[in-house]
Amino acid sequence: MQYKNGKEVFPPNLLKELQNYIEGELIYIPKKSDQRARWGELSGSRKLITKRNEEIFQNYKEGYTFKELEKKYHLSIESIRKIIYKTREKDEQKK
Repeated sequence: MQYKNGKEVFPPNLLKELQNYIEGELIYIPKKSDQRARWGELSGSRKLITKRNEEIFQNYKEGYTFKELEKKYHLSIESIRKIIYKTREKDEQKK
């Protein structure tokens, strides 16, 4: 995110109107909702987590227990359960 001077960005009448609300401080103007990326999409984290979750589900189908998956992926058993149940639902919807 880059700092921009309001004098350079806004027309004078809009700048005067904004100064009625805030003056001499930084303000964040968010992107339009249709232009926002979801969490992890730009960094690739979302893909990594999806891949990890698919691996966990595949290991479960191969016979790994919740306890073994907990140790292997350093997650709580509750997290492992949630991942398996959600991935199972997605897998069944594909069929």
